[in-house]
Amino acid sequence: MTNKPFARALAAALLGAALTGAAMPGPALADIKDYEFQLLKNEVKLGDAVLDVRLVDKRSGKPVPDAVIFAKRIDMAPDSMEEMTSKIEQLPSPEPGMYRFKTKLTMAGGWRLSLGAKVQGETGTVENKLVLQAVK
Repeated sequence: MTNKPFARALAAALLGAALTGAAMPGPALADIKDYEFQLLKNEVKLGDAVLDVRLVDKRSGKPVPDAVIFAKRIDMAPDSMEEMTSKIEQLPSPEPGMYRFKTKLTMAGGWRLSLGAKVQGETGTVENKLVLQAVK
């Protein structure tokens, strides 16, 4: 009979720990700011161009596959001509974590590639503006 109060106290302590999350710490959650797009080449030939971009987890440096890119735009904002845009089309990925785009760079100079993507398992949107040079 002396075990009953102890058993009740133990059950109450375990229930309290479970309700507060202290019993089992969860996995460390990533922040959407832990991801970024990186251009593989900062200089591209003028005209028809293929742009390769890698999405990486900045904490580990590893590529992030299977992101859903829902926003893409290319313009000449670095040369103060944001209204100068070009069509951009996503191509099949050549390898996990790499994303490929086809565009036409009609003028030499600075171009800005703006991307928005969702990473599986994360809340929020990865958004980056990458600058490249179109050269003759």
